[in-house]
Amino acid sequence: MGLIQLSLVFVAASVALAQQPLYAQCGGVGWTGGSTCASGSVCTALNDYYSQCLPGTAPLPPSTTAPAPGPSPTSFPDGLPFLGGVNMAGYDFSVATDGSFNGTGVNPPTGQFSHFASQGVNIFRIRLAWQLMTPTLGGTISSTFFSRYDATVQTALNSATKPYVILDLHNYARWNGAIISQGGPTDAQYTSLWSQIASRYKDNPKIIFGIMNEPHDLQSVSTWANSVQLVVNAIRSAGAISQYILLPGSSWSSAQALPTEAGPLLVKVTDPAGGTDKLIFDVHKYLDSDNSGTHPDCTTSNVDVFRTLATFLKANGNRRAILSETGGGNTQSCIDNVKTQLAFIKENYPTFAGFTMWSAGAFDTTYVLTLTPKADGTDQPLWVQAVKPNLP
Repeated sequence: MGLIQLSLVFVAASVALAQQPLYAQCGGVGWTGGSTCASGSVCTALNDYYSQCLPGTAPLPPSTTAPAPGPSPTSFPDGLPFLGGVNMAGYDFSVATDGSFNGTGVNPPTGQFSHFASQGVNIFRIRLAWQLMTPTLGGTISSTFFSRYDATVQTALNSATKPYVILDLHNYARWNGAIISQGGPTDAQYTSLWSQIASRYKDNPKIIFGIMNEPHDLQSVSTWANSVQLVVNAIRSAGAISQYILLPGSSWSSAQALPTEAGPLLVKVTDPAGGTDKLIFDVHKYLDSDNSGTHPDCTTSNVDVFRTLATFLKANGNRRAILSETGGGNTQSCIDNVKTQLAFIKENYPTFAGFTMWSAGAFDTTYVLTLTPKADGTDQPLWVQAVKPNLP
């Protein structure tokens, strides 16, 4: 065999080795791996940050021009009802805002699920520490912790209203102080967690994947948007194709910041399961003077913020958002403002899919934003006067 023939064989072999398998990544901003797909699949640009080997012919790239604002649809094809509920704290206790963790978690009281469901709650957000679910970064799910966590999830799912349950990873886009794909955990380690969780819950359409709580102080919002896309892909690849996925933005998942910061990037995140109806933006907004959720009094109803957000969502394909964290003290200023805020959210369904209040669960009744029922079984004033009138 001549030198030229040997070279051709070498080149052909190299190309074959570089081929990416079906559904693997094959391109995007920052991608350094193979860009050739296995036979029967084509490297398809899903957005600026992610191309994937998909069967058939690559679709045209998504338009970068947003459609003109239009009216809010009266309903979405999937029939998702208006969601109203509460956060159930405990498994996230001692997770710091730098993503570090040094606790064991506290099981939310099981009786609260039936208590709230009896009043019409149809969604619970059950938070957890990443370090509890996979004690080793990138490792396998802890069977010990999962048995605890899943028991709580099943209790919630079996409540009278057959509610939806958000599985909320409460680590602020970090592990022990370092940001995902920005000096901290790799995207592969992050997606490994969600691939495992999705595999366990893929048969239950009432599960909602809250892929990260409150990313903040990111070095690169575009890098974070890419990490979000990879998690969406991993969840779908694990077989969980019927579940909703919540897309968190930057600046503590700020509802106010979404239209100008992460929103223009996150609207480009695509769903391998098809369409975008099952991708819902995850936003937070408090009502105290510094938007921290640490004061008993409220100074705003946030209506202007949510009106601006609604305009952004409608202008970008009639997308949806859920207010998965908001809250106030048991004071008259918060009762008035929270009630106005939640009424606006409810009036603007389905652009806003609903809300989950902060917070009940393992919080005691002295916590400044507590919604934990009192010892005699009665509810906090904020719940009775502001939240309950706006439940589904």
